[in-house]
Amino acid sequence: MFTKSGKFYSYTSFSPCHTILFMKQMIRLTTLLSLAVTLVIVTHQEAEAATTHTVTSGDTMWKIAARYQVGVSELIGANPSISNPDLIYPGQTLRIPEVSAFLSFEDEVVRLVNQERAKHGLAALQSDWELARVARYKSEDMRDRRYFSHTSPTYGSPQEMIRNFGISYRASAENIAAGQTSAQAVFNAWMNSSGHRQNILSANYTHIGVGYAKGGSYGHYWTQMFIGR
Repeated sequence: MFTKSGKFYSYTSFSPCHTILFMKQMIRLTTLLSLAVTLVIVTHQEAEAATTHTVTSGDTMWKIAARYQVGVSELIGANPSISNPDLIYPGQTLRIPEVSAFLSFEDEVVRLVNQERAKHGLAALQSDWELARVARYKSEDMRDRRYFSHTSPTYGSPQEMIRNFGISYRASAENIAAGQTSAQAVFNAWMNSSGHRQNILSANYTHIGVGYAKGGSYGHYWTQMFIGR
């Protein structure tokens, strides 16, 4: 089942006294500017350090991807200088791609889901980064290929898509939505639909992944994937 919602400069003379005051102000301003530049440089260095990884003995692309919770294909794509991804050496520096600029949106949906499940005496669903990656791909696919359906022209059914991304499960389900501008809005829309509500409150599922994509015809695309293990 699915539901659509929101388909959302002057010349001035100075006396000697004023000149001294002006010079003092300029020195203070220069000090502040120097401090600001220093802070910017430090901040930039810290950000850069957070998005690179120095290969150590025993590292593989898969291990590094799992550590930073990114896909291997995204990691390889972010490091075109690595001619053979199966051969990486200690001391090499790899760039770690950004997972999602909207991770907080996705995490908020998971929080709302587990908050609701707790009200009904249900166990919290474990947030699964690999499943969230699949859900993100689905939302981006709907946006980029301009469709709104559980069946993707690129990946097939939700079950096929999850399986083809290497995730095993005994039960699975998917909720999709488009147009809602916030996590709360999309959560409310799903809870007001019996089929979507049933997936959110099902005891059959143990893990959840949420993927959000911005842009496209509806402005906002959401995918919620559930699996039971």
